[in-house]
Order: sequence, then C-alpha cells, then structure tokens
Amino acid sequence: MACFDVFNGDADGLCALHQLRLAEPRDATLITGTKRDIALLARVPCAADAKVTVLDVSLERNRDALLALLQCGAQVDYFDHHYAGDVPQQPGLRAHLSADAQVCTSMLVDSHLDGAHRAWAVVGAFGDNLGEAAGRLAASLDMPPGRMAALRELGECLNYNAYGDSETDLFMAPADLYRSMRRHRDPWRFIDHEPVLAVIREGRTRDMALAQRIRPYAQNAGGRAYILPDAPWSRRVRGAWGNHLAAASPTVAHALLTTGSDGTYVVSVRAPLNDLRGAEQLCRQFPTGGGRAAAAGIDQLKQERLADFVRAFDKMYSRRDPL
Repeated sequence: MACFDVFNGDADGLCALHQLRLAEPRDATLITGTKRDIALLARVPCAADAKVTVLDVSLERNRDALLALLQCGAQVDYFDHHYAGDVPQQPGLRAHLSADAQVCTSMLVDSHLDGAHRAWAVVGAFGDNLGEAAGRLAASLDMPPGRMAALRELGECLNYNAYGDSETDLFMAPADLYRSMRRHRDPWRFIDHEPVLAVIREGRTRDMALAQRIRPYAQNAGGRAYILPDAPWSRRVRGAWGNHLAAASPTVAHALLTTGSDGTYVVSVRAPLNDLRGAEQLCRQFPTGGGRAAAAGIDQLKQERLADFVRAFDKMYSRRDPL
C-alpha cells in the first residue's frame, strides 16, 4: 500500500500533520513546499491502494487532482480550513473541512484527535495568527504564561520559514523541518534541542528590520497597501510583517505585494483583526487568487492589474458595515 502525506509547509500544515502522525503513525511519502505551493495533489500518483492524507491545502485549488485520485480508488482524508467550494460526495473521501475564520487546520486535527496532542495545535494556531483561538486551546493545558509565550514564538517561527517563492528562499525545506519535529512528542523538547529555531528567529529579526523601512504605496481609511522589492528577505517577510501590521492596526486591512522577477506581484491580504471578512472575496476577483475570509492571496497579479487591485482593495475595506 502506498501512503502519501500532502501538507502545506507552514506552521499550520506542519503541526496538523505532526499531531496526526503522533496519534496515527504511518510511513508515508511527504509532499509539501512553500506556503503558496498549494497545488500539491497533482504530485500524488494514481493508485487504487493509495492512502492519501491532505492537510491545509485548498480543496478548490486541488479539485481536479482529488477527483482523479478518488476515481482511481484512492482513500483520501482531507483536513482544511480554506474555501472548498462543492465537496465531492464519494465514498473514498473523508472530509474534515471548515471555513470559519477562527479555525485552522491544526484545530480541526485537534478536534479529530480529542486534544491528544493539543500543545502542537496551540503552536499551529499561533502560527496561523489565531492568537485568541490559540489562547483558548492553551487554557485547557493549564500552562504557565512563559510556556505559552514559547509556543507562540515557535508557531510564528515555523510559519515564517514557509514564506518564499521557492525552497531556496527558506531557512529549511518544510519536509526536513517536519522530520526534525517528528523527533519530539512535545514542542518544548523541540524548542530545547533543535538549532534551526534560532536560525529562523535571527533571520526573521533581520528581515523585519528591513520591512520597517517600507512606506505604504496606497492607503485609505480602511486599509494600507505596500509594495516590497524583488529580494529573498521580502519574500520571506511578507507573512510575518502582514501579521505584525494587522496586530498593530487591528481596525484596518493590509495588502503586501512582493515584486517578482517575472514582473508580476505576489499578493498577501490580511483582513482587519476586528472584522475578519473579505480577504478571500477580494482575492478571488483576480486570476490565481484565493484563501480564506481572514487572510488570502494572489499568486500572480500582473503589473497592468495593479491599479485594478488597489481599487478593489479600497472598495472592499474603505466602507464596511459593522458585524
């Protein structure tokens, strides 16, 4: 029997898979990549005896490959919190899906496992910028504040490592990072024994210092848009800086556009933290756009569509009805 674990390389995907394999050990081929490398199911070969686990990658973006696997007779367990669209109703698919803005994939796995490895779910939720949800999970573990702060930093660092246009932009390839996590049943042992955490922490500090020099390209009462240069540090920093900006100004939205070598922009949008709506709706107006209500992106925004995006961003967030 061929087994495959397909997962997003960010904190949520890593922690979701780690929880699941701690509870249900399995030797599997790992298929992952950078945070935006989400069209992953096409890499799984069709086989009638295949067992495929998918975590934290959009069903909508992988629908054709999923249908092909199901038609081959594969058994697929799917955990995800992004917009899914119509979910195939086939016996080979077991779907654990939610588009709730306050739920991440690590939390779906935590629920599936009845909290068996909840500390890792807390790490995943912190990494996915769901601080309140992570705090609620952590409260059930009755840990001192210093330990919860350590889990927050670990989640943020794991998530930071996933940002880049290719694995050469990252501090460690996500599959290798997962293998290092797999050695530790609890996150505190990972923190104490894995040197990669210090490498990511120090690199993140340097990158954030460079990001602080960037001024808004466009802004209105409801949001601010920034354009970052074509450089490895800017490709890494866009997620963490977006989260930092969102936390610092929770009443407004933020869009980060990173200039690519091909002349297009990679776009990351954060909805206001006090009104987690609209990011996915905005990004889906453009080719290669998608995500969830609280945070979404566009993989390739052509330069000639920049003005269109700024107008759509302004329209989405300049006037919002209260929740």
